[in-house]
Amino acid sequence: MADKRDYYEVLGVSKGASDDEIKKAYRKLAKKYHPDVNPGDKEAEEKFKEVGEAYGVLSNPDSRAKYDQYGHAAFDPASGGGAGFGGFDFGGFDMGDIFSTFFGGGGGGGRSSSQSQRGESIGLRIKLTFEEAALGCKKKIEFTRKERCSSCNGSGADSPSDVETCKTCGGSGRVRTVQNTIFGQMQSQTTCSACRGKGKTIKNFCKKCSGSGLKNVSKALDVNIPAGIDDGERLTLRSQGNVSTSGLAGDLVLVVSVSKHEFFERDGENLICEFPISRCTTLIKQPLSSRFCSSTSIMKFRLSSKVTFFASSSCTPSRKRAT
Repeated sequence: MADKRDYYEVLGVSKGASDDEIKKAYRKLAKKYHPDVNPGDKEAEEKFKEVGEAYGVLSNPDSRAKYDQYGHAAFDPASGGGAGFGGFDFGGFDMGDIFSTFFGGGGGGGRSSSQSQRGESIGLRIKLTFEEAALGCKKKIEFTRKERCSSCNGSGADSPSDVETCKTCGGSGRVRTVQNTIFGQMQSQTTCSACRGKGKTIKNFCKKCSGSGLKNVSKALDVNIPAGIDDGERLTLRSQGNVSTSGLAGDLVLVVSVSKHEFFERDGENLICEFPISRCTTLIKQPLSSRFCSSTSIMKFRLSSKVTFFASSSCTPSRKRAT
């Protein structure tokens, strides 16, 4: 028992922590280390079990009192205690609630969670000229995304008869274990390793997609760029990302990159322009060229703000500001 960490330390709470603080800490850590979030990560799986064991003891007033008095020895089989963590009653706390909250399915709903899973989002960088960003435009973008294999319709099987109900979990996607302890029967559920939580196994894989259920497809879209968009902003196109085997697609996220302008510089929703003028132009208040003013007025109109000019005289080192 000497190798076991203190249960309060495992959950990151003090010995005087309230029931709500213990439950909150458990929820946070269970989400962090859950096998569905860390597939194939043995270390995360062990931490998930350790967190569950700690919560199973500290969430029960009687077992917590025994632990506070005797430590781990209170549950050591050699000392007449229980058999350790194999899933706890959790004092009326339904593990299905936490699975539903974190992963979109019930405690035994590994299969339903898999069926409702969305595909991964795709990130693309789109380059715009200064004028395109200020005035708005339509851009054609090309990208590659994953879609369901047309041959197996996402099942990954060579034929429908090759899809079988998992014999290990009976199609639930989760495996339940039950142990008898001094506190009664204690249960725990883990993702089925045979089917990886899908509830189905495949006898012969699809030859076209090699069992992945997905294929790469080239796509092209016309995207409307709103006027006034800034460098670094993002445009999210819903359900245009990768498609999962269940048919639900993630998003396509466009990150905007705006090139610099020959005259203008953007400051928030304002435009700034710096240009040299002679002392005579300053004194007689000569107007700017019509071409330059026309360009400025368009920018000003689209951004619904103001344009600021920094006019530096060729005879004077200081800058004169005009708006």
